[in-house]
Amino acid sequence: MTPALLAILALCATGMLGVIWARLPAGRWGVYSASLGLSVVLMLVGIGALAAPPSGLTLPLGVPWIGVHLRLDALAGFFLVVVNLGAGGASLYALGYGQHEKMPERVLPFFPVFLAGMNLVVLADDAFTFLFAWELMSVSSFALVIAHHRESGTMLAGYVYLIMASLSALLLLLAFALLAGPAGDYAFALMRARAVTPGMAGAVLLLALLGAGAKAGLIPLHAWLPLAHPAAPSHVSALMSGVMTKVAVYGFIRIVFDLLDGKLTGPPAWWGAVGVLALGGVTAVGGILYALMESDLKRLLAYSTVENIGIIFIGLGLAMAFRATNFPAGAALALTAALFHVFNHAVMKSLLFFGAGAVITATGARDMEQLGGLIHRLPQTSFAFLIGAAAISALPPLNGFVSEWLTFQAILLRPDMPQWGLKIMIPTDGALLALAAALAASCFVKAFGITFLGRPRSALAAAAHEVDRFSRAAMLGFAALAVLAGVLPGVLIDTLAPVVSAVLGARLPVQITVPWLSIIPVAASRSSYNGLLIFTFLTSATLLTVFVIHRFAARTLRRAPAWDCGFPDASPATQYSGASLSEPLRRVFGTTLFQARTVVTLPPPGDTGPARIVKSRRDPIWDFLYAPVGQAVGRMADVMNHLQFLTIRRYLAFVFIALITLLLALALWQ
Repeated sequence: MTPALLAILALCATGMLGVIWARLPAGRWGVYSASLGLSVVLMLVGIGALAAPPSGLTLPLGVPWIGVHLRLDALAGFFLVVVNLGAGGASLYALGYGQHEKMPERVLPFFPVFLAGMNLVVLADDAFTFLFAWELMSVSSFALVIAHHRESGTMLAGYVYLIMASLSALLLLLAFALLAGPAGDYAFALMRARAVTPGMAGAVLLLALLGAGAKAGLIPLHAWLPLAHPAAPSHVSALMSGVMTKVAVYGFIRIVFDLLDGKLTGPPAWWGAVGVLALGGVTAVGGILYALMESDLKRLLAYSTVENIGIIFIGLGLAMAFRATNFPAGAALALTAALFHVFNHAVMKSLLFFGAGAVITATGARDMEQLGGLIHRLPQTSFAFLIGAAAISALPPLNGFVSEWLTFQAILLRPDMPQWGLKIMIPTDGALLALAAALAASCFVKAFGITFLGRPRSALAAAAHEVDRFSRAAMLGFAALAVLAGVLPGVLIDTLAPVVSAVLGARLPVQITVPWLSIIPVAASRSSYNGLLIFTFLTSATLLTVFVIHRFAARTLRRAPAWDCGFPDASPATQYSGASLSEPLRRVFGTTLFQARTVVTLPPPGDTGPARIVKSRRDPIWDFLYAPVGQAVGRMADVMNHLQFLTIRRYLAFVFIALITLLLALALWQ
């Protein structure tokens, strides 16, 4: 605990020094090198805590009668590993990427503070410390989102993000208030010991789901992600998407699986599981459908994060359902799948945002319709991005496949539950998860193919060149992690076992002893997977094919022009575009879900003007939820604005009326 606390304080101190270092030529090296080293220290602390007994620390700070309570247990240790793996990778990446930052004074002071806030959330053991760290994480990341404040749309992104972060904190504050009760038992240990009614526990579950879901990106609380992620610098986008959303998942797990342990019983328990499963399924499919409609590479990745958050919450909902129906083996499998996907998504999405940042650095563009042909100009970036795209598409033998496969195994383990809500929702989520996986593969075929394959669609893409060695090292390192976690999943499953056991009191069987490094989460007769065997087969088949072609193919060289689709002019405009690849799915889903419209205008006969095709779509959630609320707030602000022009006598009258009203309310209450 002491090394972790000192490392967090050192990150805060690094942020303060960043104000000065930002003006120095070597300031970026100082901030990002310190962040990298401290992230490694915190990650080692988390690894050590996975199998160690819980430890705590109380400091005489904060609210006088509460103090600051910190606790390091297996659950906190796992999330320390996830947070600081992503933080270390982003810091390494930023050693190169940060050299291109135009306004380092708006990034360097807040980057290490952002890391400190996320780590402090994980270690907090009382409501005050948790919410203080939550707000520190939110405010510092808000400053990073608006770092490029002069660019179009950045301030809107920051404004929406700050509102959603404030809503998230408010909902979590109410959840902690219900758990603490009138006595103000804000320490988590006292909350665990305090008895609450099942109805009160259900209210806490709802507040925690909405509060954590607003920060994680559950639909319909996802509106800030496609705005904030593209606005932030790419290494910050990787942190927000790959890491900060997992801190929100941690908050949900800590409240629902720890502080509510044993309190959520009866109908509120399985109804809560139905709600989590429903939100998870809708978020998974909705997020990837949003991504398919995008041509902006970073917005596409942001919406993909929404999809993967949905997959994680499907696993958490299954764990809640199985725990509520006294099926500990199923709960252990579902929670293992969810935590495995937490780790996997942190790796995959960090890698993909690093790749997107490299593309933007090399070309200055993030619109895929302006890219193309980058596989020849950024070969290492292209390879790393391909690994990330295949992993997040859940293709074996990579890590994304394993966690989604485990989630499917949990769904198939007991699809027919006694409660009718679960009996309907679990198979439905299985279908939604399968649909999301198929759509994700289509989405990342588009993302990789349009960005890296074909011919350059602009002079920016044609003039691109490979990025610096630090950025490449971060990308290739995370690509290697994606392969290792997919090829040797049993090691990670056994590493997660102490976490699952501490949360649920049950765990999966030991996997490392299974022959040939296979994994058998349930029983060999029902399910098994061997990533090493698949990896060996694919590698051998590829090498054998290359050998046969080079050894036995004709050595005569034949040159011919590339097929031009019937057009004599070899223009990049004759290639497939991102819009054309997603057009079939846009017609199937977009017309209903996104009100997608295509208007074709043809000139009359004899008119030499061009024909025009105008495509449009709308976000129904924004139109029907956020826009009306924003308009109502604007109208209320206009009305309330008149209050600043009142006389002193009217102000005193308002104060008097408010005092009388409060006294009457208090008298009636008593």
